[in-house]
Amino acid sequence: MEQYYKLSRVKELADNDMDFIQALAEAFIEEVPEDAERLKKAVATLDYKETYQAAHKMKPTIDLFELGVLQDLLVVQDWGKFEKVGEDCSSQLELVLTAVEKATTEIKEDFNL
Repeated sequence: MEQYYKLSRVKELADNDMDFIQALAEAFIEEVPEDAERLKKAVATLDYKETYQAAHKMKPTIDLFELGVLQDLLVVQDWGKFEKVGEDCSSQLELVLTAVEKATTEIKEDFNL
């Protein structure tokens, strides 16, 4: 439990309310992998606006669950926001996608989702 994510901030936000923590975990599973796929496609097609929007949407949840890739996500977000033509954010994107995948798998197991 909590190898690829951390619950300390989630528990603090939820005031240790297990039902609320469960709801946040479910929201993570429902939204973050979908947003990660959206982000992956946006970067691949050089869709800067979509990249920015997807990364921006993911940011609070990635931070709350402490996946350890917030800085990498910010690099990807800024790549889209500032339309950094000619710059490569693929290594940071890959770190984010891997972290999301591992955390998703672990949260599903830990919360029986």
